Amino acid sequence: MTTLYVTHPRCADHDLPFHPEHAGRIRAVWKRIDESGLLGRVQALEAEPVDEAQILAVHDAEYLKALQFSAQQDRTLHLDSDTYINPESYEISRLSAGGVVIAANRVVTGAASNAFVVTRPPGHHAVRQRGMGFCLLSNVAIAAQAMIDTHQLERILIVDYDVHHGNGTEAIFYDRPDVMFISTHQYPLYPMTGAARDTGVGKGEGFTLNLPMPKNCGDQRYLEVFEQVIIPAARRYRPQLILVSAGYDAHWADPLAQMRLTLNGFAELGRRLKMLADELCAGKIVFAMEGGYYVEALAYGMVNVGHILLGEPTIDPLGEPDDILPEPPLESLIKQVRQIHKLT
Repeated sequence: MTTLYVTHPRCADHDLPFHPEHAGRIRAVWKRIDESGLLGRVQALEAEPVDEAQILAVHDAEYLKALQFSAQQDRTLHLDSDTYINPESYEISRLSAGGVVIAANRVVTGAASNAFVVTRPPGHHAVRQRGMGFCLLSNVAIAAQAMIDTHQLERILIVDYDVHHGNGTEAIFYDRPDVMFISTHQYPLYPMTGAARDTGVGKGEGFTLNLPMPKNCGDQRYLEVFEQVIIPAARRYRPQLILVSAGYDAHWADPLAQMRLTLNGFAELGRRLKMLADELCAGKIVFAMEGGYYVEALAYGMVNVGHILLGEPTIDPLGEPDDILPEPPLESLIKQVRQIHKLT
């Protein structure tokens, strides 16, 4: 079994000091991966820039021109109040998306058993016509489309456990059945999308599954929605490839949200996703880094992904939150989503 690890040192060149999505995030991940000893047990590969044709399969041409224009400037620009772009950012975003494409291609062709990708900027908020929410290119969506175009895959499952709803990924595939998008996210929270009744349109109806969860959900509640909703939905869909938008901002210490997951809780989610891949698609799964703004939780979370893919024990040096809060009940949400998607 070969586990592929994809990254690129230039991913730190997209940076804005004091912004939540800064280069220190990926440097923290690199540091913990180096210290973990994973590099001696995985196949490391540098990301390559995604082809412009693969970008245009997901994003509008006018938006691509705007990104290219930014590379000709000598200053940092803002696409919106949250999302910055500097002269390096266009090429770095191509590397970030390209890393997921390379990983997915290696896994689909059997050159690697599974993979995890440590690149940035993240991607799941970027829609066809613009970037937003710290994201420039829709990395996972570009990889999914590339696998459909290159390998004629008919069923790709994207599971997004970032604390924010992956509105960009959802929108890109909202009217299509060849990609099923499943999201767990805190609600209400940016970008204020991802209602349970948003299930797709036309041929895509039923292939978007949203789990908008109230704040203070922790390990137990996340496991409940995985066991009672996500796993049965995935088994019914029978994907040929699983792509994971792996965000760690649902960790209890993250400053941008109010969820209560521990690293042990995240690891259990990862194990269940690997189990699904082993059961449904010959182990073909790729984890791609998304959000996470308490850098130690992000770093250890991505290290644990490597351990999970290798079948090794995981670690949680951050432990439990200091305060004890009851987790809100989710019976009504789970019942509603199971009814909407006819999982009963």
